Amino acid sequence: MKIKRLGFIYNHLEEIILVGLFAVMVAAIFLQVIMRYVFDNSLSWSEELGRFVFEWLTWIGISLGARVGQHIKISLLVDKLPNKGAQAANIASDIIVIIICGLTMYYGIELSKMFAGSNFTTIKISLAWGYASVIVGCGLMIIRSMESIVRSAVSFRTGEPPKAYEEGGVE
Repeated sequence: MKIKRLGFIYNHLEEIILVGLFAVMVAAIFLQVIMRYVFDNSLSWSEELGRFVFEWLTWIGISLGARVGQHIKISLLVDKLPNKGAQAANIASDIIVIIICGLTMYYGIELSKMFAGSNFTTIKISLAWGYASVIVGCGLMIIRSMESIVRSAVSFRTGEPPKAYEEGGVE
């Protein structure tokens, strides 16, 4: 039973994190609107917190897009290929994505180190935590791309279409 629960958490990790972050962002912005227009007193930290949370939403969201297969891609040629050719193209595409995310992670780490001593002005959180969203998002994207490679490789070997994205990565 615990393995099934861990599988569920792994398959829905991005959604779990995104719902919490979205709730925080909406609450902060809602509170700012109420304070500004009802009490005529603006909060100094709400805009910065909203922007910080939005960065995390964006970078974790790229992993969710990869997991459910919703990233934009030009599939005109791949759709015309037989299954083995299409899966080989998908594997090549995923390898390119992994390389790009690896490079982006590297520069995210460098930026995190560079801004570790600086804080956001009002929320007093290190700027490194903002850049950490790039590292975490790209790390999750690499994991999801590796899952896609495994799905495509299995499809290439068996000749059957790949498992649907909506079913998740782990049973």
